[in-house]
Amino acid sequence: MTVLILTAVKPGLRGELTRWLLEPKAGVFVGRLGARVRDKLWARIERDLRDGDAVLICSAQNDQGFEIRCLGDPTRVPIDFEGLTLILRKKA
Repeated sequence: MTVLILTAVKPGLRGELTRWLLEPKAGVFVGRLGARVRDKLWARIERDLRDGDAVLICSAQNDQGFEIRCLGDPTRVPIDFEGLTLILRKKA
């Protein structure tokens, strides 16, 4: 399972994602993707993000069963803590 959450991105990028994923709420995309497609979409998001924010949550073979990738918002950063992913909240 893959979940993408985007804020303040261009409509063209959202349109591209709707080819592969469902958008149940504005900026929230959900679906099943192979690793290759997921990584290519993430590379496109990295390239076209500009001033927006992006969070990718996808299935992974680890103790938590998922991985998190973030772009844009510097106040929340995923960190590895002894094999577990935690979110570090930085003060502004």
